[in-house]
Amino acid sequence: MIESKIEAQSITFALVNFLILFFMNRSLRYPPLFHTLLVCILLALLPFHSAQADDRAEARALASSGKLPEALRTADKYLAQHPNDPSMLFLKGMILTQQGQREKAITTLTRLTEKHPALPEPYNNLAALYAATGQYDKARATLEAGMRTHPAYANLYENLGAVYAKLASQAYDKALQTKAVSGTDQTRLALVHSLSTDAPSTKVQGMIVAVTPTAVEPTPVAPIKTEAPKTETQAPETSNTTVVRDAVVQTLDDWAAAWSNQDVKKYLGFYASDFRTPRGKSRKAWAEDRRARIVGKKRISVKVESPQITVSGNTATAKFKQAYSSDRLSVSSRKTIVFVKSNGEWKIRQEQSN
Repeated sequence: MIESKIEAQSITFALVNFLILFFMNRSLRYPPLFHTLLVCILLALLPFHSAQADDRAEARALASSGKLPEALRTADKYLAQHPNDPSMLFLKGMILTQQGQREKAITTLTRLTEKHPALPEPYNNLAALYAATGQYDKARATLEAGMRTHPAYANLYENLGAVYAKLASQAYDKALQTKAVSGTDQTRLALVHSLSTDAPSTKVQGMIVAVTPTAVEPTPVAPIKTEAPKTETQAPETSNTTVVRDAVVQTLDDWAAAWSNQDVKKYLGFYASDFRTPRGKSRKAWAEDRRARIVGKKRISVKVESPQITVSGNTATAKFKQAYSSDRLSVSSRKTIVFVKSNGEWKIRQEQSN
């Protein structure tokens, strides 16, 4: 409110100064009718500029005080004159989101991304709305589009990781056909409340919103008919294979512990020098990305459940269920890790979430 008043006062002061300078400049010679017309035009503009500034400030103040219907009416009034104003479109999207009008909020933020594609915040909040309605593919595409325009925006990275994890979890549950997507299974995306172009005094810290997808009933699966297994004589497992499997499982547990303890140096030490980074990233960029995702959390817990180890020479493949939880996200997913033996130690060469 204060900033808008200052803005209106500045405009008024500038217009008054123009009038004073105009009439003091005796070198100008215009008909008296022109003088009168100019004064009328300038004086008519003063309340217009003041009203526009007041509408913006009033909309923000009403939204901050929880008077959402009044704030929405004021925002619409302003947008009728300035339909593509980024800050007011963003504010309208926030108001609609808080009112639970998700479809209208999606329409508003989609328009904002089309008119102002360089702003990262609309992509972030639009993805949060898609995730809130269970549209994780759209959420992923929106976040990826935002990262292409603003690759350094931290909220986009964090939320994209949450969406990837949720998609992996859904794929696993669908493959097993053992349970529905629970209505209480929440994926948390960070929702931002201000544009980077807003004044610093109007910025609000990012708020975590719980995104609850709609429950989906599982498709009944017909029982599979099985024939009696043929009797075959299997060679007993060698003690060496058992030792290798135990060593790989221990490495997995140590890797998960380093991650849980946010010991980034030790965590990165489990990866081989020829580790195949995702999406062709450089090793340095991948390591920095992992550091950003691990450091700073209040709490991280990573557990390896039901590992299945397959050994072939100096290579071992581990398939297991990973249970990850932190102060911002809780998700379970299937993971496959390929280990290679290097200097007597098992190192991660490839990592994939199924």
